[in-house]
Amino acid sequence: MPSEKIQNALKILPHKPGVYQYFDKNGKILYIGKAKDLKKRVSSYFTKSFDNARTYMLVKKIDSLKTIITETEFDALLLENNLIKEYQPRYNVNLKDDKSYPWICIKKERFPRIFPTRNPVQDGSEYFGPYASVKVMKTVLGLIRQLYHIRTCKLNLSPENIAEGKFRICLEYHIGNCLGPCEGKQSEEDYNKDVESARELIKGNLNKVKKMLEQQMRSYAEKLEFEQAQKEKEKITMVERYQAKSTVVNPNITDVDVFSVITDAEYGYINFLKIIDGAIIQSHTIELRKKLDESPEELLEITIPEIRNLFRSTSKEIYLSHGLNLDLPEVKLFHPQRGDKKQLVELSVKNARYYRMEKLKNIQIVDPDRHTKRIMQQMKEDLRLKGEPRHIECFDNSNIQGTNPVAACVVFKDGKPSKKDYRHFNIKTVEGPDDFASMEEVVFRRYRRLLDEDESLPQLIVIDGGKGQLNAALKALESLDLRGEIAILGIAKRLEELYFPGDKYPLYLDKRSETLKIIQRLRDEAHRFGITHHRNRRSKSTFKSELESIPGIGKATVEELLAHFKSVKKVKEANMEQLAEVIGDARAKKIIDYFAKSKS
Repeated sequence: MPSEKIQNALKILPHKPGVYQYFDKNGKILYIGKAKDLKKRVSSYFTKSFDNARTYMLVKKIDSLKTIITETEFDALLLENNLIKEYQPRYNVNLKDDKSYPWICIKKERFPRIFPTRNPVQDGSEYFGPYASVKVMKTVLGLIRQLYHIRTCKLNLSPENIAEGKFRICLEYHIGNCLGPCEGKQSEEDYNKDVESARELIKGNLNKVKKMLEQQMRSYAEKLEFEQAQKEKEKITMVERYQAKSTVVNPNITDVDVFSVITDAEYGYINFLKIIDGAIIQSHTIELRKKLDESPEELLEITIPEIRNLFRSTSKEIYLSHGLNLDLPEVKLFHPQRGDKKQLVELSVKNARYYRMEKLKNIQIVDPDRHTKRIMQQMKEDLRLKGEPRHIECFDNSNIQGTNPVAACVVFKDGKPSKKDYRHFNIKTVEGPDDFASMEEVVFRRYRRLLDEDESLPQLIVIDGGKGQLNAALKALESLDLRGEIAILGIAKRLEELYFPGDKYPLYLDKRSETLKIIQRLRDEAHRFGITHHRNRRSKSTFKSELESIPGIGKATVEELLAHFKSVKKVKEANMEQLAEVIGDARAKKIIDYFAKSKS
């Protein structure tokens, strides 16, 4: 049975690819592994028995675990490889060196060749990879050779050699794979256009490539060459599936530190990635409690020197998630906006965000009061409220073509539904489908009653709708002298815009925001509750109208029947004797005859 600490860690693992590390009670790494799904893979160690004694001893020694999420399973494989080489855990097998993974090289030369290699050389050439799958790399090279005219020979195509006629075109020219730059039949400019297109393909810009393949597939199909068309279709599928290059490893990025920060109302979370020889060898995240509402930039400035000192980093370059004016001797700071450097920063941000989520889920499990307090504090800050919204109420109208208009009010306390406090309303004073007037009526009725009964008022009201519904609700509050006493906002469905009284510009919260998620849940719950009540009322109305259409049967008789039989279906199924017991022989016969005729 795993310890409580391990059990809590397992509960909050994500269903994402990444690398996991197991530590013993002294903090020493026991094992490093990779997973397509971290939650399933790591959980399996603690939920099944092992016949292998070595694995059994490993699990017995695990005191804590740590994860690093990646974009793909390929990235996890490469990161696992790098970390094992760096730390050489006791329970991992010895790994081969970097030559075990192939790269694609665009050679630095006149009329550049494009070819695979397992030996990257710092000669100015471009290297893309490494590729965890040789099949993927061959697919890329195959597409390049099919789509572009790239030479395969190793000839020195200098202007002098070509001018002196030292070379002759070969078979590749005659079968259409090469356009003969060796004899001057293709200009360097035209050739480099193909190289540039091939470079974009390797980088993963696939739209153009897929369009060309689709055109070829259609062309073969029109000629009834279905076998060739199927091959093109398979290539399109492979292009869509392959990961052209690794976001974890890039040989052009060497000896670099990456720092990123995310914040909430109380804490900042700073992630550090250490890059050596183009590979991630270290990932570390810390949590800082804000003292004076520090900005993300201030938190980074505080943390960077400490973490660099902790890990004894001497990197001369630092990539950052936020721009800083920090002065570090002989160190250059970069805030990348695109490319591989930006991808590394985004990976760092993703790990900081996951660390935060992991911490918060753990708090929710072991200290629910602290979790609630944090959520309420975050909502107060995000929505610019005077106090924490411990009691929130949300209103929604429901009507279909103006029939049976109803409204719903749902109540959340401490961020959770309080279903015993839910209320629904039948609209009484509004004729026809008028959402604004209906909203004004139900808000007025709700808070008139709370005031009359001396019940506590909410700290926040959420209106399902935009400015129109919000203004209608405000009218109701004004008539009760409650405007300004209760915070109120409207949420518009299309773009999840939040509208506040007196502010013509809506507020947009981050889609991952916990505040927005609670408001969305309120809105969705009010909609569900209102729709359910509306359907029930409409169904009851339909039943009544069907029974009332029977000649000689009035509303009082219908009410009597439904009170006894509960539904029209059971009324239809009742026999003469059962009906007569409730409404007498004469009216019972009319109902029996009516339904008998409707069947015939």
